[in-house]
Amino acid sequence: MNQETLTQILASDQKLQLTSKQKAQFQAFYQLLVAWNQKMNLTAITDESEVYLKHFYDSLTLGRYADLSQPLTVADIGGGAGFPSIPLKIAYPNLRITVVDSLNKRMTFIQAVKEELGLGGIETVHARAEDFGRDPKNRDHFDIVTARAVARMTVLSEYCLPLVKKGGTFWALKGSQGADELTRAETAIKTLGGKVIQNHEFNLPEDGGERHIIQIEKRKETPKKYPRKAGVPQKKPLGE
Repeated sequence: MNQETLTQILASDQKLQLTSKQKAQFQAFYQLLVAWNQKMNLTAITDESEVYLKHFYDSLTLGRYADLSQPLTVADIGGGAGFPSIPLKIAYPNLRITVVDSLNKRMTFIQAVKEELGLGGIETVHARAEDFGRDPKNRDHFDIVTARAVARMTVLSEYCLPLVKKGGTFWALKGSQGADELTRAETAIKTLGGKVIQNHEFNLPEDGGERHIIQIEKRKETPKKYPRKAGVPQKKPLGE
């Protein structure tokens, strides 16, 4: 997939028209990703066509199912190299995004991307997801919380659901194991105040692989004991 194919597909399946400025921002992001990847391990995918398909477009598929046209508050947990946060911020400038990651070097990269691309309304936080979620000012705060390639659903739900405001949505971007992970996470999701609305299943273009976007609404406040201390959700997942 190249830039023009990305633009055409977004116009077709999301009715989203990229401006010349946004196209330039995607290209600049790609160049920064490749340059920084020589210094630190950000991604195993560096071929331009694959980055546009498996990182940029894959991140933007959230816009198929979530209404991102409003000035929403978004938290990207385990933001890594900026997926899905940076593609979403480029395509939907109205979003106010907080990117959280436990590795400071990744946050340094995101900060550099933010400055180079002139992206406002994006904040980087160096923290463990559990510590971020235990801070009272972050709990029940965000309209949308999302994560991509971070942890299985039993663990990810404990990272993310405490941050979602009541009535907001947790969107988990998953690969081919999404349905199986969701089945195992039903107890955890209910315990944390969530309600599964839908598992959106589709395939990326150009044989890019199976994807699941799991939509979970926050129906009740998460009990104060969650998330548990850093490391505990991974060692003792809820419901497993």
